[in-house]
Amino acid sequence: ATPSALAFQTPNIVTNSRQQKQHSNTKLYSTKERSSSVSNLSQQMRDMQSQIISENEDAELIMQALRGKNINDDDTQVQGLEMNLIDFDDDGGSGGTALDSSDRLPYEYDPVALKAFFSKRPNLITARIAQVMSKGGAVVVNFARDVLTGAIKNDPDLEVKRAAELRDTITSLGPFFIKLGQALSIRPDILSPRSMVELQKLCDKVPSFDSKIAFETIEKELGRPVNEIFSEITPEPVAAASLGQVYKATLRETGDIVAVKVQRPNVLETVSLDLHLARELGLFARNFPQLSDRLDAVALLDEFAFRFYQELDYNLECESGTKIKEQMKVLPDVVIPGNFPEYTSRRVHVAEWIDGEKLSQSTADDVGALVNLGVITYLTQLLDFGFFHADPHPGNMMRTTDGKLAILDFGLMTEVTDDQKYGMIEAIAHLLNRDYTEIGQDFINLDFIPKGTDTAPIVPALTKVFDAALAGGGAKSINFQDLAADLAEITFEYPFRIPPYFALVIRAIGVLEGIALVGNPEFAII
Repeated sequence: ATPSALAFQTPNIVTNSRQQKQHSNTKLYSTKERSSSVSNLSQQMRDMQSQIISENEDAELIMQALRGKNINDDDTQVQGLEMNLIDFDDDGGSGGTALDSSDRLPYEYDPVALKAFFSKRPNLITARIAQVMSKGGAVVVNFARDVLTGAIKNDPDLEVKRAAELRDTITSLGPFFIKLGQALSIRPDILSPRSMVELQKLCDKVPSFDSKIAFETIEKELGRPVNEIFSEITPEPVAAASLGQVYKATLRETGDIVAVKVQRPNVLETVSLDLHLARELGLFARNFPQLSDRLDAVALLDEFAFRFYQELDYNLECESGTKIKEQMKVLPDVVIPGNFPEYTSRRVHVAEWIDGEKLSQSTADDVGALVNLGVITYLTQLLDFGFFHADPHPGNMMRTTDGKLAILDFGLMTEVTDDQKYGMIEAIAHLLNRDYTEIGQDFINLDFIPKGTDTAPIVPALTKVFDAALAGGGAKSINFQDLAADLAEITFEYPFRIPPYFALVIRAIGVLEGIALVGNPEFAII
C-alpha cells in the first residue's frame, strides 16, 4: 500500500495488523467518512498551530526548529574556523608507535572496548580534556553562572547569546560535538526553544584537509594507485564537511562519472575518545537523581554513538544506498545514486555523480511537486519498508537537470519494527476515531511509555485533552492555557520520553514539512 492509501485506510490496517485482538471495538468508517475525518483533522491542526504560534513565542520557536527552518545550508565554510582533533592515528599509534592488532579501536560502537582502550592512554585523555576546556571552558562557566543566578531565565537575549557562543565552540571541537549539537537541536524535551533554534545554525562545512593525504587514503584503502582507478579526478575537493570531503572523478574501467568521498584523518580516533569521555560523564551524572530521573544521558548517548559509528563506516552507507535504490523503484521520479561497492571501503565511498541543484535553493516551477514527492518518498520508506533516510537535510535533496527528485547521503539510516510502524498508523486511527482507551497502549507500543505501565488512569486525562483539541468551533474555542496544563500534568505523572527512533522520524517529517511550507503555506502532512 502507498502512504496515501495508508492515510485513508488506517482503521482497516488496525484490524488486520493486530488480528482484532486489541481493537475489536474500534468503529470503522466508510471511505467518505474517513476522508472527511482526515480533512477536518488537518484543518483543525492548522488552525491550532496558527493560534498557538501567534500566542506563544516558545511554541513558534519549537515549530521553527522541528521544521528545520534555521538549518545551516551554507555551501561555504565558517570563516576563521579551525577544527580541533587529536593528532593520533590508530593505524600507527601515537608518535608512530606500532599497535598490536588486538589493541585497536573498535569499528563498531563498544563502550567497554573503548574504556579498555583509552584507560591505557591517559595522555590522550588529558590532551583532549585540555583541548575542550581551552575552547569551551569559558562558555560553560558563563552558562552555569547565568543558570545558577537565574539571569538566563529572565533574559531571552542572554539565552540566545549563550547558545550562540556554545554553537561556535561546538563547531570548533569537531564531528562529535557538531553531530551531537545537531541531534539535540530537535529535542524539545531536552533543550529550550531558543537553544534549539541556535544549535540548528551549526555549520558542518569546515576547511578541507590536504588532498595529498586524501589520495594516500584512497590508495591505502583500495590497494591501488589513484591514477589506476580514476582517469580523471579533481585536484581539490568540491565539498568538505566534518567527517570527510568529496571529489568528482571518472572511473577508468567504466567511464562513469562519480563522487568520491574520503574520510577525514583522525576522525574515528577523536570521535571515539569524545564518546568515551561523554559516557563517563553520563555515568557520573547517574549519581544525582535530580539529573538522571527524567533523562538517561547514557542511554541517549549510546543510541547516538551507535548511529554515529555507522556513519563512519562507508561500507554501510554503500549497502544502505543500494538497498534504498532497489526499494525506491516503486517511485520512478525519485533518483537514488548508484553505488560502486568494488571501489568502496570503510573510509572511501564511490557513488554515481548526480547533476542538479539543491531543492531548497531551486527556483524551478516544479519545486512544489518535487517537495510533495519527497514527502511521499519518506513516508514510503517509513511506513512501507520500515527503513528510512533519517537525515533529510535540505542539502541532501536535489532537483536533477531533468526535473526529478534526487536523494543523497545514506550514512544515517533508521529501521523501525513492524510494531512501531503499525503503532504509528494505529495511533492515527485511534485519534481519528476518538478511541482514547487504546491511545495509552499506543504509547507503549511506540516506546513512549515503558512496557508494563498501567495506562488506565491516563485515559480520562487524554480524553479531556484530545476532545478539547478536536471539538467543534475550531482553534478559537480551545483554552490553550488549560490544554497546556493538562498535557504538562500527563507528562509529569507518567514516565514519558521521546524514543531515539521517533526523534529521527520527527526530524525527517518536520524538515520536509518546513521545506514544503515555504512554497505552500497550506501544506499539511496529514
